[in-house]
Amino acid sequence: MAKTQSRFVCQQCGRVSAAYMGRCPQCGEYNTMLEEVITAASSNPEGARHGLSGHSSPRRLKEIGGDAEDRIHVPLAEFARVLGGGIVPGSIVLVGGDPGIGKSTLMLQLALAMAASQRVLYVSGEESEKQIKMRAMRLLASDAASHLPDDLFLVMETNLETIREHAQELQPKLLVVDSIQTVYLPVLESAAGSVSQVRESASSLREFAKSSGVSVFIIGHVTKEGIIAGPRMLEHIVDTVLYLEGDRFQAYRLLRSVKNRFGATAEVGVFEMREGGLVEVANPSEAFLSERLVNAAGSAIAVTMEGTRPLLVEIQGLTSPTQFGNARRTPNGVDINRLLMIAAVLTRRMNLRLSEQDIFVNVVSGLKVDEPAADLAIAAAVASSMKDVPVKADTVLIGEVGLAGELRMPGQMPVRLREAAKLGFKTAIVPKRVRKAEPWPKGIELVEARSLYQALESALILDKPLPSARKVA
Repeated sequence: MAKTQSRFVCQQCGRVSAAYMGRCPQCGEYNTMLEEVITAASSNPEGARHGLSGHSSPRRLKEIGGDAEDRIHVPLAEFARVLGGGIVPGSIVLVGGDPGIGKSTLMLQLALAMAASQRVLYVSGEESEKQIKMRAMRLLASDAASHLPDDLFLVMETNLETIREHAQELQPKLLVVDSIQTVYLPVLESAAGSVSQVRESASSLREFAKSSGVSVFIIGHVTKEGIIAGPRMLEHIVDTVLYLEGDRFQAYRLLRSVKNRFGATAEVGVFEMREGGLVEVANPSEAFLSERLVNAAGSAIAVTMEGTRPLLVEIQGLTSPTQFGNARRTPNGVDINRLLMIAAVLTRRMNLRLSEQDIFVNVVSGLKVDEPAADLAIAAAVASSMKDVPVKADTVLIGEVGLAGELRMPGQMPVRLREAAKLGFKTAIVPKRVRKAEPWPKGIELVEARSLYQALESALILDKPLPSARKVA
């Protein structure tokens, strides 16, 4: 008989312990250590076989074939953009996101689109066949089953060995597994969704993808902290990690690439959730600004970069006299530490008495802006609300704010300016350029400012000059 022993594994970080502990010493979480029974056979779930094939031998790099552009065409342009131009055969992609954000809907749309020219196998361990068919009919906006593609196959299965047998029999070009937390390997004693099951299941799918050339997409759940559930090793196993982000109460969804071995990271695709599924947004900047109230105090336009794509977003600021001892700072879509820093610079360098004001900052449409290039727009929105005067309607603000009140140049400025000019903005307030670089694009007037004081004087519609402050020369 195989020797049996038990161990305790933290379901949050994957730490292994010989004895139970109420609090994991590695991640600090409580009651996450679960017992797993292991045997000598389960230490190698795939038996005696190791590696991606039964045998291997070194080869010269120049003798290895393969075209960098040999990708599978994806009919969804925004999805293809995030992947780097298409699906690489034999790749494994992990798609994560909050519950109800639209992960299964997006992957079913991809399967329906790809099945028009490729054989696709969709594996679900969470929904029934009828549920998935009803969703597919809704996505196709049709009541006739004849409109469903012939090369889309569906199976309800959680046993990973059976799933691999189905895939080897059908020989699909694309395999979708929904989700990695529901499948399991029978040779492991632990339950589906545990750290060991998730790790070994992902490794098994990776070996299948690399050895067969089948592209595998797996859906992963996320924890309350917003990271994909399971061991961190899961993100290292796969080739590409995509996050579907957005506010469930907003229509827009962002598909963000945080890891991509075959393309640029931090690339973003924009979708809009409608009754018929996720619809691609060809011009996201125009969509984000469509409901903007022109000449409203507390509104400024920033140009942020999401990967290689420039996006124009509206940043709203509101100041209100505080009713408590300590003024509140409430950001939505921006980092609270940057908001605190900008508020301190406005107070110290611009003589704005924000210590007595509650400050609320919101990025419209549920977007999140992390880069410092939006600092100037945030400062302008707050100052505009404090002074109750609007920012010029045809003006965008781009720049990082320093602690001395100076403005610093962000990267990829020509790309940002071209996007602003394309949407009809006439003026851009930017940091003063001190080094020679690429010429500014034509079609938009540039106002170069060395300090935050100069930028706000140019951006705000003022009846009288701003109060004197320590200006940066």
